[in-house]
Amino acid sequence: MTTEQSENEESLGPGSHPEPYSIFTPVQKRWIIFMIASTSVFSPLSSFIYYPAISSIARDLDVSVELINITITSYMIVSGIAPAIVGDIADIFGRRPAYILILTVYLAANLGLGAQKSYSALLILRMVQSFGSSGTISVAYGVVADISIPAERGSYVGAVLCGPNVAPSLGPVLGGVLAEQAGWRWIFWFLSVVSGVCLASILVFLPETARQIVGNGSGEAKCLNRRFLEYLTAKKLGRTKIERQKGGRRLHVPNPITCLKVLFYKDTFLIVLINAVFYTTYCCVQASLASLVIDIYHLTELQAGLIYLPFGSGCALAAYLTGRVMDRDFRVTAKLRGVPVEKARGHDVVSFPIEEARFRSIWIPIAVSVASTTGYGWSLDREVHLAIPLILQFFMGFMISPVFNVSYPGHGASVETVNSHTSISAGVPIRSQA
Repeated sequence: MTTEQSENEESLGPGSHPEPYSIFTPVQKRWIIFMIASTSVFSPLSSFIYYPAISSIARDLDVSVELINITITSYMIVSGIAPAIVGDIADIFGRRPAYILILTVYLAANLGLGAQKSYSALLILRMVQSFGSSGTISVAYGVVADISIPAERGSYVGAVLCGPNVAPSLGPVLGGVLAEQAGWRWIFWFLSVVSGVCLASILVFLPETARQIVGNGSGEAKCLNRRFLEYLTAKKLGRTKIERQKGGRRLHVPNPITCLKVLFYKDTFLIVLINAVFYTTYCCVQASLASLVIDIYHLTELQAGLIYLPFGSGCALAAYLTGRVMDRDFRVTAKLRGVPVEKARGHDVVSFPIEEARFRSIWIPIAVSVASTTGYGWSLDREVHLAIPLILQFFMGFMISPVFNVSYPGHGASVETVNSHTSISAGVPIRSQA
């Protein structure tokens, strides 16, 4: 037990119980996770649903496919910058205002993309769309850190990442069907409807979780930090006011470069470097997949879209299972170190060997990922039966996802964004040449 924990417990007086880390019940936490996971799907979905329509968009706008590929590159560049800005906003003003801002921007961009008739409008609105969608994951990480202690955080991170990991497989299928049956503009009308529903649910149901505003959830939220449903039930909830701590974060203009200072910490640099390598592999596979299978196996565009399902299924399954493995590793490490798993208040990760718990099983996905990626490249080069690269794709997705899960920082929204900067920078050149 740390000195700070001892002092806090002594200040409660005899017979008192320590304040819980979060007042949200398990059911409420699952509902919160479901809502933020639903919004997190927009960043990868907006990217992958676009691919099957590239040729149609180029033809209708009377531009080359190479120019349309520039809209993909610009989308990725903005997606590497936006999380730092949005994450900073979420840490300063709260999670709800951040969600309301980015989902409103995202909805407006989709409406504009569905109605635009020029390449310049497409290019600009795709960047606006990227800003609105890419910040959702960094804010979701902040919410997870707000409501869960380290001992249970792995499962919640896995649940949040289920949405983003499903999108790469479903996106191309949805995009192919919509572009072929209704026209490519319906891709953006579809995204408008779904994002509008998510925005409405956030406005009505999502509670504010930022600890500097509502503490463990018992504090009183005001204005945009207050969900619409709470205006009707505020008297029953009995909220208390939470004063901001002196010396806390001051209002400032968010700077996307500031978080890069984290790279100068040797432990963080190694983690981010590993993420960048695996994200580059991820981009290589996804960006080249459709064109390779069409060229080698002579598939149609719709069939090529279905080829993404094994990889995405592996990612989604791994996102769920990895969280449980992380929680088990945490409990095992705590037991070996003689540290009790305090469900009520959470651990002080400064004194707890959190890196030992997180990396306890990481060598397995790294080793299998290297082997399956090598086999995947060999199978395409030798043009073996299509079932072989599809099976290897599943294992690649199943093993790449745990690496991203394990590297979750768990210290607010803005900290996570350094991963976006470095990973996107590694992936942009690959995607641009695909």
